[in-house]
Amino acid sequence: MSYLKNSTFQDRATASLEAKKALLAKMKVKPTVTAEPGTDRATAKANELAELRAKREIERAERRRVQSEQDALKREIDAFNAETAELELRVAQKAARDARYAARKQRRK
Repeated sequence: MSYLKNSTFQDRATASLEAKKALLAKMKVKPTVTAEPGTDRATAKANELAELRAKREIERAERRRVQSEQDALKREIDAFNAETAELELRVAQKAARDARYAARKQRRK
């Protein structure tokens, strides 16, 4: 029974004005969500990028260290294999020399 409450012209005009204001407020552009003050997006991204670069640099340094250790081990193995091959060659040469010496001794008897 709201029509009984607003019986005068002034009451109806006020109600109409309030309704129009409510519609305008409803249609009014609302502010967008903004970042909190103090957090700059570009700064945050730059910090994140710097952290990522530092992490990658550490990983690269670790890979280089592991690679250099592997190379050093490979050089040691190659040196050991070369030394072993040289010793085997000397043993084979000595065995051949001893065989010739023994054959010469046999011929002299």
